[in-house]
Amino acid sequence: MNLPAFADLLASRGLRLLPGSHAVPVELLVQLPDATIARFTARGTTLRLRRYSPDALTAITIAAECGCGDHHPQTGPTRVTLGRYAVPFDERTIDGELLFGWQHHEAGLLRLPDAATHFFTLLDQLHAPTRELVRVA
Repeated sequence: MNLPAFADLLASRGLRLLPGSHAVPVELLVQLPDATIARFTARGTTLRLRRYSPDALTAITIAAECGCGDHHPQTGPTRVTLGRYAVPFDERTIDGELLFGWQHHEAGLLRLPDAATHFFTLLDQLHAPTRELVRVA
Protein backbone atom coordinates (compact mmCIF):
# COMPACT_ATOMS: atom_id res chain seq x y z
CA MET A 1 0.00 0.00 0.00
CA ASN A 2 1.26 3.47 -0.87
CA LEU A 3 0.07 6.88 0.33
CA PRO A 4 -2.48 7.42 -2.49
CA ALA A 5 -4.06 4.02 -1.77
CA PHE A 6 -4.08 4.81 1.95
CA ALA A 7 -5.67 8.21 1.20
CA ASP A 8 -8.45 6.38 -0.67
CA LEU A 9 -8.95 4.03 2.28
CA LEU A 10 -9.20 7.01 4.63
CA ALA A 11 -11.63 8.80 2.29
CA SER A 12 -13.89 5.74 2.34
CA ARG A 13 -14.13 6.27 6.12
CA GLY A 14 -14.77 10.02 5.91
CA LEU A 15 -11.15 10.98 6.74
CA ARG A 16 -8.72 13.04 4.70
CA LEU A 17 -4.97 12.43 4.39
CA LEU A 18 -3.20 15.79 4.48
CA PRO A 19 -0.05 16.86 2.67
CA GLY A 20 3.01 16.44 4.85
CA SER A 21 2.30 12.74 5.44
CA HIS A 22 5.12 10.24 4.87
CA ALA A 23 5.16 6.49 4.31
CA VAL A 24 8.78 5.99 5.47
CA PRO A 25 9.11 6.39 8.38
CA VAL A 26 5.37 6.50 8.90
CA GLU A 27 4.07 9.93 9.84
CA LEU A 28 0.49 10.73 8.99
CA LEU A 29 -1.52 13.93 9.22
CA VAL A 30 -5.22 13.15 8.94
CA GLN A 31 -8.21 15.46 9.11
CA LEU A 32 -11.00 13.82 11.08
CA PRO A 33 -14.73 14.36 10.37
CA ASP A 34 -14.96 16.96 13.17
CA ALA A 35 -12.13 18.92 11.42
CA THR A 36 -9.59 18.12 14.15
CA ILE A 37 -6.17 16.93 13.03
CA ALA A 38 -4.72 13.56 13.99
CA ARG A 39 -0.97 13.03 13.81
CA PHE A 40 0.18 9.42 13.84
CA THR A 41 3.87 8.59 14.23
CA ALA A 42 5.82 5.34 14.45
CA ARG A 43 9.16 6.06 16.13
CA GLY A 44 11.47 4.08 18.36
CA THR A 45 9.30 1.51 20.06
CA THR A 46 6.19 3.70 20.27
CA LEU A 47 3.18 4.18 18.02
CA ARG A 48 1.48 7.47 18.88
CA LEU A 49 -1.71 9.19 17.78
CA ARG A 50 -2.26 12.76 18.92
CA ARG A 51 -5.25 14.95 18.15
CA TYR A 52 -4.96 18.69 17.58
CA SER A 53 -7.23 21.62 17.01
CA PRO A 54 -7.83 22.45 13.31
CA ASP A 55 -5.96 25.73 13.72
CA ALA A 56 -2.77 23.85 14.71
CA LEU A 57 -1.94 23.39 11.02
CA THR A 58 0.44 25.80 9.38
CA ALA A 59 2.20 26.12 6.05
CA ILE A 60 5.95 26.56 5.74
CA THR A 61 7.60 27.86 2.60
CA ILE A 62 10.95 26.21 1.95
CA ALA A 63 13.62 28.65 0.77
CA ALA A 64 15.39 27.81 -2.49
CA GLU A 65 19.02 26.70 -2.16
CA CYS A 66 20.68 29.81 -3.51
CA GLY A 67 17.73 32.19 -3.27
CA CYS A 68 19.27 34.57 -5.81
CA GLY A 69 16.37 34.33 -8.24
CA ASP A 70 18.66 33.85 -11.25
CA HIS A 71 18.64 30.05 -11.33
CA HIS A 72 15.70 29.27 -9.08
CA PRO A 73 12.72 31.12 -7.74
CA GLN A 74 13.45 32.88 -4.48
CA THR A 75 10.92 30.78 -2.65
CA GLY A 76 10.57 27.05 -2.77
CA PRO A 77 7.66 24.68 -2.21
CA THR A 78 5.16 25.02 0.61
CA ARG A 79 4.79 22.23 3.19
CA VAL A 80 1.85 21.66 5.52
CA THR A 81 2.79 20.80 9.09
CA LEU A 82 1.73 21.34 12.66
CA GLY A 83 2.63 24.69 14.13
CA ARG A 84 5.68 24.90 16.35
CA TYR A 85 3.64 25.52 19.48
CA ALA A 86 0.74 23.18 18.71
CA VAL A 87 -0.33 21.27 21.80
CA PRO A 88 -2.32 18.05 21.47
CA PHE A 89 -5.52 17.84 23.44
CA ASP A 90 -5.74 14.07 23.25
CA GLU A 91 -3.24 11.23 22.83
CA ARG A 92 -3.21 7.45 22.56
CA THR A 93 -0.10 5.26 22.37
CA ILE A 94 0.93 1.68 21.82
CA ASP A 95 4.04 0.67 23.74
CA GLY A 96 5.79 -1.71 21.35
CA GLU A 97 8.33 -2.71 23.98
CA LEU A 98 5.61 -3.87 26.33
CA LEU A 99 3.28 -5.45 23.75
CA PHE A 100 5.65 -6.81 21.11
CA GLY A 101 9.04 -7.03 22.83
CA TRP A 102 10.55 -4.29 20.64
CA GLN A 103 13.87 -3.03 21.97
CA HIS A 104 15.25 -0.39 19.63
CA HIS A 105 13.56 1.27 16.66
CA GLU A 106 11.15 -1.37 15.36
CA ALA A 107 8.23 1.08 15.14
CA GLY A 108 10.22 3.20 12.71
CA LEU A 109 10.78 0.16 10.49
CA LEU A 110 7.06 -0.55 10.05
CA ARG A 111 5.75 -0.32 6.52
CA LEU A 112 2.57 1.67 5.89
CA PRO A 113 0.22 -1.37 5.65
CA ASP A 114 1.40 -2.65 9.04
CA ALA A 115 1.34 0.79 10.64
CA ALA A 116 -2.15 1.47 9.23
CA THR A 117 -3.56 -1.34 11.36
CA HIS A 118 -2.19 0.34 14.48
CA PHE A 119 -3.41 3.75 13.27
CA PHE A 120 -6.99 2.49 13.08
CA THR A 121 -6.68 0.75 16.46
CA LEU A 122 -5.55 4.00 18.10
CA LEU A 123 -8.18 6.01 16.22
CA ASP A 124 -10.90 3.70 17.57
CA GLN A 125 -9.52 4.21 21.09
CA LEU A 126 -9.48 7.95 20.57
CA HIS A 127 -13.19 8.00 19.73
CA ALA A 128 -14.23 5.44 22.33
CA PRO A 129 -16.12 6.97 25.23
CA THR A 130 -14.05 7.15 28.36
CA ARG A 131 -15.35 5.61 31.52
CA GLU A 132 -15.75 7.89 34.45
CA LEU A 133 -15.47 6.54 37.92
CA VAL A 134 -18.57 7.37 39.89
CA ARG A 135 -18.16 7.59 43.62
CA VAL A 136 -21.20 6.54 45.56
CA ALA A 137 -21.44 8.19 48.94
